Amino acid sequence: MELQLEGKRALVTGSSMGIGERIAHSFAEEGAAVVVTAIEADLCEQVASSIRDKGGRAWAISGDIGNDEDVERIVGEARAQAGGVDVLVNNAGILTPGEWLDVTPEAWSHLHNVNVLGAVRLIRAIVPGMKEAGWGRVVNISSTEAIQPFPFFPHYAATKAAIVNMTVSLAHALDRTGITVNTVTPGVIHTKGVEDWYRQVAQQFGWGDDWSVIEPNVLKTFLDNPVGRFGKVEEVADVVTFLASPRSGYVNGVNIRIDGGSTLSVN
Repeated sequence: MELQLEGKRALVTGSSMGIGERIAHSFAEEGAAVVVTAIEADLCEQVASSIRDKGGRAWAISGDIGNDEDVERIVGEARAQAGGVDVLVNNAGILTPGEWLDVTPEAWSHLHNVNVLGAVRLIRAIVPGMKEAGWGRVVNISSTEAIQPFPFFPHYAATKAAIVNMTVSLAHALDRTGITVNTVTPGVIHTKGVEDWYRQVAQQFGWGDDWSVIEPNVLKTFLDNPVGRFGKVEEVADVVTFLASPRSGYVNGVNIRIDGGSTLSVN
């Protein structure tokens, strides 16, 4: 399928690694120019350089989306380098561990500032330009914890639920502007960070260090799904890339789960 992204300009937050990195590459492979942004300047440059090495157009602009001044600078530099932003993917997010009664109000506030208000800052900075152009795409990345939270990490789950909610609100607020807003909600996805985390868990449960043994044990113990495996970053990026394209024009205000069927919900 030709996604018609040639010439579009995308800004992907949290794209220095993991899901965000694959989304950035997927956009570039479809002909879009990509702004790679995250806190880690060196990792951003590595991703942007890799895209350029393959013949794509990409710029690395590091910064903290939890900071008003950084967001203003990131968006300003993106406009200067790419000439504008047609697609915004709010992928960046942080997670700090904690049990319900141990997580402090300060920790709740910190995650909300980055995971929710970071997306809000970027939307407020970028969407007015999309409205002027009469076209745009906003794709917000949530988590299945928004719908089916664990008893731990409550502050993280709450931020992801907020993302799903504000997607629908923004889609209605942008009525007949040519801009669509959608959420993609991954389940457990095999990234380096996820694998490193569950390798630590495996040590606690005595599962050894063979990933082919660890993965099914994680599914059985924590978050099983009918597909019977972790998701791949490519599987998330493919859906995001479609939603960012002109071909997805009638998909708006939805939440698409990519979780192998783990979430116990009819929609």
